[in-house]
Amino acid sequence: MDFEIREDRQPQGRKRLTREREAYSRLMEQGVSNTEACRIVGINRRTGKRWRYGRNPSGSKKAAPPLNAVEPPSASSRYLCEADRIHIAERLREKATIRAIAAELGRSPSTISREVRRNRHPGSGAYRPHAAQARADARRPRPKPGKIGQNPELRAAIQGALDKRWSPEQICHALRAQFPQRPEMHVVHETVYQALYVQGRGELRRELAGALRSGRARRKPQRQANCRQPRFTEPMVMISDRPAEAEDRAVPGHWEGDLIIGKENGSAIGTLVERATRYVMLLHLPNGRGAEQVRDALQETVRRLPAHLKRSLTWDQGSEMAEHRSFTIATDVPVYFCDPGSPWQRGSNENTNGLLRQYFPKGTDLSVHSREHLDAVAAELNGRPRKTLGWETPAERLHKLLAA
Repeated sequence: MDFEIREDRQPQGRKRLTREREAYSRLMEQGVSNTEACRIVGINRRTGKRWRYGRNPSGSKKAAPPLNAVEPPSASSRYLCEADRIHIAERLREKATIRAIAAELGRSPSTISREVRRNRHPGSGAYRPHAAQARADARRPRPKPGKIGQNPELRAAIQGALDKRWSPEQICHALRAQFPQRPEMHVVHETVYQALYVQGRGELRRELAGALRSGRARRKPQRQANCRQPRFTEPMVMISDRPAEAEDRAVPGHWEGDLIIGKENGSAIGTLVERATRYVMLLHLPNGRGAEQVRDALQETVRRLPAHLKRSLTWDQGSEMAEHRSFTIATDVPVYFCDPGSPWQRGSNENTNGLLRQYFPKGTDLSVHSREHLDAVAAELNGRPRKTLGWETPAERLHKLLAA
């Protein structure tokens, strides 16, 4: 080693110890303990700790930054490594807080807290890094043996309940009530489903899947919204492609549409709401709510509008809009579709449908209402002052826009 300990041991200030700090850093990187490195370099052991961790020897709450370039292990991996665990153990011996350790490792405090809680010694409670690494490595292999497969008593209890056509959730609550002091007999219903559906484990008899109310022998995949099959034969244009002028309601002529459904899904009334004025138009559907009937009613209604009020139509992905392409060709009105499960993207229409339920209650037959009655209801709504319009009526606002 080309470093020589100074013969002059008088304090020379922080900047005079550059060579000592570099030597201390090299020794620590080689795995030398703090005490031995300090002895070789010729510094106090507390000085070495201050260089390494940036802490005052008195243990004050506000720690100074490290004086040396000795960095804690990086959080480049998703999992804690052995170097991380060594760092955690050393800092715990120095009474460092969990949050301080997490900040030094670039991890979440909950990650460090969970690591210490799960991997400390079960008897003494001490955290030993190499033993913690061994425990983590033992837990990592996949797949793991299931709880049901390892406990014959639990397996028999679940099989017996399935034979009685109990649901997995009922079984799990019954087990907790029957064995309150035996956690090995407690499972969640997802564990039962996985034991039934995941092949190769043999935790429950495969034929017991038929006892489930769904009657399925395998699990039905739950696809994400962007992985679903196309709703219609003709491709949809999504609301994200709708013109910006429709979003800010500055220009009239952009409409939102939907159906309100009657008793036992046997009848319906179509609703159209203009976004800028909240003007309402109702579609008469006396012959059903199929795609062709809705298309024809839309075409008949839209044709009565002036050209500058036929800019776009926004609808949800209901099957009644399967003929959206032919509607656009006939009227030159583009149709934009909302995202699945996003009714707020047609907020004006949803609000209007709620108002219409005063006239057309749920659970009633909507086919009994005539065209004249629908027009009268629409006229009454369009003559109602609206707070969002500054207490003007939709009819007044639309008249002003048409006059302008």
